[in-house]
Amino acid sequence: MSRDFVRVRFAPSPTGPLHLGGIRTALYNYLFAKKHGGTFILRIEDTDKKRFVSNSELYILETLKWCQIEPDEGVGYGGPHFPYYQSKRWNIYRIYINKLLEKGYAYYAFDTDKDLDKKRKEYSNRGLTFSYNSKNRITLNNSLTMTREELHTKLKSCYSYVIRFKIKPGEKLKMHDLIRGNIIVDTDHLDDKVLLKSDGVATYHLANTIDDHLMKITHVLRGEEWLPSMSLHILLYRAFGWNIPYFAHLPLILNKNGKGKISKRNADGLDFPIFPIQWEVPDSHIIIPGYRELGYFPEAFVNMLALLGWNPGIKREIFSMKELIHLFSLERIKKSSIYFDIKKANWFNKKYLINEKKKEVFTFLCEKLRKRSIDIGKDYLWKVIHLTIDRIHFIHEIWEHSFYFFIYPDSYEANFFNKICNRNTVYQLEKAIVLLSDTASPLFTSVNLKSLLTETIKEKKIILKLLRLALVGILIGIDLFIILEMLGKEESIRRIKKLRSNIKEKI
Repeated sequence: MSRDFVRVRFAPSPTGPLHLGGIRTALYNYLFAKKHGGTFILRIEDTDKKRFVSNSELYILETLKWCQIEPDEGVGYGGPHFPYYQSKRWNIYRIYINKLLEKGYAYYAFDTDKDLDKKRKEYSNRGLTFSYNSKNRITLNNSLTMTREELHTKLKSCYSYVIRFKIKPGEKLKMHDLIRGNIIVDTDHLDDKVLLKSDGVATYHLANTIDDHLMKITHVLRGEEWLPSMSLHILLYRAFGWNIPYFAHLPLILNKNGKGKISKRNADGLDFPIFPIQWEVPDSHIIIPGYRELGYFPEAFVNMLALLGWNPGIKREIFSMKELIHLFSLERIKKSSIYFDIKKANWFNKKYLINEKKKEVFTFLCEKLRKRSIDIGKDYLWKVIHLTIDRIHFIHEIWEHSFYFFIYPDSYEANFFNKICNRNTVYQLEKAIVLLSDTASPLFTSVNLKSLLTETIKEKKIILKLLRLALVGILIGIDLFIILEMLGKEESIRRIKKLRSNIKEKI
């Protein structure tokens, strides 16, 4: 495969936000282009005016930028094949649709929606499905059933029409997909797809094929949902006499609960995000957070996404973008659909957090403390981070797991607190206060405290819970004796006395 001529494109429609499947398609195109020293192009396929959503294009550009998979050419980046919007290439499509008409590969169809609905009902009543194909077209209202004069009269009279592709029946069309292998389609089972709609707008099939050829696309990497269209696109290439690009159809991403593929339509029923970045629904106050807003790192998100259908062939799972580019190959993309697991996405984020993002955690904690006018030494702060970072998946979670190293707990775990509001608890806390007060400051270490408390107190389970409640406010956290050492003798005793006072007030 020549490195100099690889050209791939990501061609989303501006009909809303990109979801996981869409951005993965962009990523695989990007990785493939970079692997082979090729060009990654962004094209906006905006032929569907009815579904157009105004802020989609900006969303697409911002998403690609956040994911660090920016195009080399296309919308927002320029290039020699301007314009990169299908809506602005109408004159180009008209030239090529006329060539198909002249060669007999396309024809005018004047059937109204009412006519076609009537046909569908007739077939349905007989237990059949109507198809506008080689068997039926000769009985329908199209230029194949008219003389040239009749056609000329129709066109001159401004009758509404579409232009359909004329499928040649009786062929076993042999195709090859780089992921799925050889595929054979019987053209008797294909219908004559519309290439030009009644409003004069080219359909995706026509525009996509012409644009890919003119933009010199060598490899078409797209979602599995486009596999049924592959035969039509190859027949269009043949009709024009053009070289056919390589095709690779990527596996679907399924919801882990088995309820179908991930898509924008079922986003509301999922318990995990499907958009890379935040989406603001136009003309409403609805904002749907994406992975970026929820605290995921772009590197972790991309790493996770790359492995969602592709296997690098080695046991490692953490890869830099440079490594992904080096390892990526179409041969290792799975044929079967892949299940998405949000727990795995969280795992990736945690790995990047621990291995590469500790400075960002430090900065986040510094800002939290600055807002509270708390001055803490760097060494102490780093020690807190090292003690607690294994407990979090996202930067914003660090305060929840470390606040007690800096401030009093402002409340206590209610269920346990209510159970211990009695005189015996007060007695136990007073014993602990005396014990800790009698411990010399140089010996106030986690090792010594563990030995002291566990060996000298009979009801050690309850007293340890009481101490944790006093210091942290809840019954979970890192090793209690390390907390005692970190807070120091005076602060630890102060917090225990505070809990004792609260219990006294309650009883």
